[in-house]
Amino acid sequence: MQIPMVDLQVQYQQLKGEIDRAIAGVLDTSYFILGPQGQALESEVAAYLGVKHAIGVSSGTDALHLALRAAGLGPGDEVITSPFTFIATAEAIAYVGATPVFVDIDPRTFNLDPELAARAVTPKTRAILPVHLFGQPADLASLKQLCAAHGLLLVEDCAQSFGATCGGRQTGSWGALGCFSFFPSKNLGCYGDGGMIVTDDDRLAEQVRMLRNHGSRVRYHHDIIGYNSRLDELQAAILRVKLRHIDRFNNQRRTNAHYYSAQLAEAGVTPPFEDGKGVHVYHQYTVLTERREAIQQALTRADCASAVYYPIPLHRQEVFAATCAGLSLPVSEEAAARVLSLPIYPELSESQMDRVIGAIREA
Repeated sequence: MQIPMVDLQVQYQQLKGEIDRAIAGVLDTSYFILGPQGQALESEVAAYLGVKHAIGVSSGTDALHLALRAAGLGPGDEVITSPFTFIATAEAIAYVGATPVFVDIDPRTFNLDPELAARAVTPKTRAILPVHLFGQPADLASLKQLCAAHGLLLVEDCAQSFGATCGGRQTGSWGALGCFSFFPSKNLGCYGDGGMIVTDDDRLAEQVRMLRNHGSRVRYHHDIIGYNSRLDELQAAILRVKLRHIDRFNNQRRTNAHYYSAQLAEAGVTPPFEDGKGVHVYHQYTVLTERREAIQQALTRADCASAVYYPIPLHRQEVFAATCAGLSLPVSEEAAARVLSLPIYPELSESQMDRVIGAIREA
């Protein structure tokens, strides 16, 4: 039987009673949009993250887009971000008419390098948008200091980091805005698309709430041009169930990751690095190797999944060819050529990990 990258079925079976009751409760009320489940989830997430406001939206991509729009970014503005991430990070910048400025990454954490980010600041820079890649917090203390020195907004891409902490604080709580994805495979995932924006700023929260609901504070009264980006009640109910278990899920991910790392120390791959500044929640377990193709072939023979996140850095994507022509970001380019992600999820058993480890040793 194949070992997948993530097994959502086994998690559902463990939580089936709770989730089925939550879904049935929504169906019984027939209240599906902007109802009590969404309001309760927002309150619970805000309390968990230690922030004043949490606003549910329809996806992680929308969370990034609406956060930048609420902050007033637009044409002529530059946003410093990582090229080693999913395209949604840069898409959101482009959606508001701003320009993504790609800066190379730390070779150990794969996150935005604060020193290189500092060198990239220009009079047009309005914000820095770090990604907490694979569940490892970016160097938020350095980036927040950089933003304060230049009067910039810090907007966090927390799509892969729900529950991760930096300096004892949750990711999402450091910046002016934090943006989360609840895509099904995420550490905290729903059963469709979903996302959330968090902030301590009352004005930004009000803007986000209007933007997600057609620019409206009061029904049929529209103050700005907004969007239809609301987290539905079924997804909110499912997320409320899973939120009660998120610390257990993340702790088990860390246990599994540390088991992998101990067993792979002499296996010819470089395990993930933990910088000690925060708590990594291992949305992905990603190694570095010079023999990626051979290892992937061995994993396939052993019926174990693997994946490359991400094979092409954003500055090398065709969509950014015009603005990034000639741009060289060697650390990101080398990472793209060497990274390999292994199966990781809370329910992954030691025997399953041993099978993955055995295939890597064989290669």
